Amino acid sequence: MPIYEFYTIFGQIVFIAGIFILSLLSIALILGRILIKQERLIFPRLLLFTIDVFYGLFKKFAGNVGLDEKIVDQIGVEVRNKVNEKAFKQIENKDKILILPHCLRNPKCEAKLDSTGLHCTDCNRCVIGVLKNKGEDKGYSVFIIPGSTFLKKIAQQHKFKGVLGVACHQDLNLAMMNLSQFPCQGVPLLKDGCVCTKVDIRAVLDKMGIEHPQNIVIPNKNASCATERPKRKIL
Repeated sequence: MPIYEFYTIFGQIVFIAGIFILSLLSIALILGRILIKQERLIFPRLLLFTIDVFYGLFKKFAGNVGLDEKIVDQIGVEVRNKVNEKAFKQIENKDKILILPHCLRNPKCEAKLDSTGLHCTDCNRCVIGVLKNKGEDKGYSVFIIPGSTFLKKIAQQHKFKGVLGVACHQDLNLAMMNLSQFPCQGVPLLKDGCVCTKVDIRAVLDKMGIEHPQNIVIPNKNASCATERPKRKIL
C-alpha cells in the first residue's frame, strides 16, 4: 500500500472517530441536562461511560459550547446518585462511611488532625458536629478529611460497603468515580473553596435516612458555615 493511501485511510479513520466522539459528547450533554432539569434518568450507563472515559475532553467541550464546565461534574454526581440510590439504601448503616470535608469547619476550629483526619470536639460552631453525631447515631463511621490522600488511606484501611460523601462538585464526582465499586451517594457543597464552605445539611441527613431532617437545629449562622436549603440552581 502506498504511503499516501495509508495516510488517507488513517485520516478518514481519525475524522470518523472525531465525529463519533463529538456526537457522543453532545448526546451525553443533552441527556445530562434532561436529568438536571427534569430529574429523568435516560441511558445512565452511556452517561457514566462518557464522563469517565472522556472526562477532561467533556469538560472542554462543555466550555466550548458556552456552559460552565462544572455541569460535567454535576451530571456525574446526579447520575451516580440515581444509579446507586437503591443499592445504598439496602446496605446496613454499620457498613457505611460518611466522608465530610474539613473546609466545612469554623475558622476557630480546634480539632486535631491525625492520619485518619480531623477529630471533632463538638464545639457546636459548625455543621460538622451535627452531621458527625447524627451519622454516628445512625451507625455510620464518620471521617473528616482535608483531601483525597486521606480518602485513599480510608479505603485501604477500613472495611465498608457504602459511602456517603460531601465535597465540591469536582472532588465529589472524582471520588465517586474512584469508588465506583461501592454504592456511593454524594451531596455537593453549595459554596466551595478552602474555608467556611456551605452545605445543605438537611440533604445530607436525608441521604442518611434520618426522618424529618427539617426539625434538626442548625448551629447559629453567625458562628458557622451552615446554610438554609436554597432553591435548586440549574446550570
